[in-house]
Amino acid sequence: MLSPQLLHKILGAAFFLLPCCVQGKTAGIPPQPGFAHLPEDGIDEGFIPGFLPLVDYETEDIIHQLEHRISRLEGVLRLEKMITASGGKVFATNGKKADFHTTLKKCQEAGGSIATPRNPGENDAILYFVKFFNTYAYLGIKESLIPSKFQFLDGTQLSYTNWHLNEPSGKGEEECVEMYTDGTWNDKRCNQNRLIVCQF
Repeated sequence: MLSPQLLHKILGAAFFLLPCCVQGKTAGIPPQPGFAHLPEDGIDEGFIPGFLPLVDYETEDIIHQLEHRISRLEGVLRLEKMITASGGKVFATNGKKADFHTTLKKCQEAGGSIATPRNPGENDAILYFVKFFNTYAYLGIKESLIPSKFQFLDGTQLSYTNWHLNEPSGKGEEECVEMYTDGTWNDKRCNQNRLIVCQF
């Protein structure tokens, strides 16, 4: 059975990719029978915050249907070279390019964040897209207030790096970080259009 965290990540990636896969057609999960009203006096034993209580066999059936649909969707997205996974994260691209700030916005709108490799496996998962589309991608890393010192977007220090030889070299002029097609990193101005890669 899929863990709730992985389910959430796959759904986030699916909603990010849905417009490019559906191309204007409506898609969705039809409403399921068996939904009951919320309990009026306290919480039911089977009540999960955010979900309406269901009879156990109906819950199991709906979960089974959702797992099946998610599995099919994941297969389609993998076939279309639009998702990869590593370290409990799902990485996704819509194959489009944007500047750094637009990339941040698109990923946040989809319920994720810009791809940020924290180990070699995650770096390889992002590199998969960079190689497939033969173009560079922005990473969720920016220059700190100290020139040539970079950090994660939340302000924490980098615990993993994969800088290209003699990089970073911008000395305060190149605040963003892009991934080359060999998986190494380069500091770059934030106004260039690069492949949108998000993580969920």
